[in-house]
Amino acid sequence: MFVQFAENKLYRALNLRNEETALSVSISSGTGTVPSDFKALKFAYFDDNPEYVLQWVPLDTLYRKYPNRTGASTPSLIAREGANFVFGPMSKDGTLSGIYYAKQDPLRTTDPSWYVTNAPEVLLYGSLLEAAPFIQDDERIPTWRMFYDEAVESLRLENEMAEYSRGPLVAMHDAAG
Repeated sequence: MFVQFAENKLYRALNLRNEETALSVSISSGTGTVPSDFKALKFAYFDDNPEYVLQWVPLDTLYRKYPNRTGASTPSLIAREGANFVFGPMSKDGTLSGIYYAKQDPLRTTDPSWYVTNAPEVLLYGSLLEAAPFIQDDERIPTWRMFYDEAVESLRLENEMAEYSRGPLVAMHDAAG
């Protein structure tokens, strides 16, 4: 139970590279169905314009900026409305592509879970932190909190470094220019 609580907190708090999943959603009548395992959007673009990444905005912002829900344009904004993605301006039919973070199967259904294999200390310290109040070991909570926070931050930094690599920065030149 404590391991599950710790794992749930981690899945809610972190978006890690192992959760990245290709997004391909059909858009019809200005909406597209949100994948059932959707957790968060990394980036998305409309199929005919991969150079232009859609901007994620709160739903009310999208509706304030684009109150007219008719037409068929290439969208620039995306929001979630229940089980659907909606777009501004109203989207033409096509395909939404990109990357999203998918919810992972919990430890109890996946053997072994990603955390057990790649970050066992995060799961251990999170579980001890969850268990301490239950077993009335309140004086250990600050210790487990410190170890847990350090392990989570280390995992976050490792993920960030993998995302942006450590290679040298290279200036890109436009071949036409």
